[in-house]
Amino acid sequence: MGVKVLIKRVVPEDKAREMIPLFRQMRSLAMNQEGYISGETLRNLNNPEEFLVISTWESSDAWVKWLNSSYRQEIQEKIDDLLGGPTGYDVYHYGFSE
Repeated sequence: MGVKVLIKRVVPEDKAREMIPLFRQMRSLAMNQEGYISGETLRNLNNPEEFLVISTWESSDAWVKWLNSSYRQEIQEKIDDLLGGPTGYDVYHYGFSE
């Protein structure tokens, strides 16, 4: 059963130029991962500093494998350093069981 991963980040305007290439690099790498289905990055119209990333994976195992990969963690560290703290993730599955 597939899962959706939601990642919400607040990116101050003065950090956006540095952050957007990291978002793109992360997406590019994710697209080549086994179990990756799709992803999108949304920017809040009422709060342009707020971004929501939604990715879809074939399973939670596929997501966790990607989450723990060394090349993903390298980019994630850069993102967390720019934002001044760790990124949180919410993982949802379809229906009532996985």
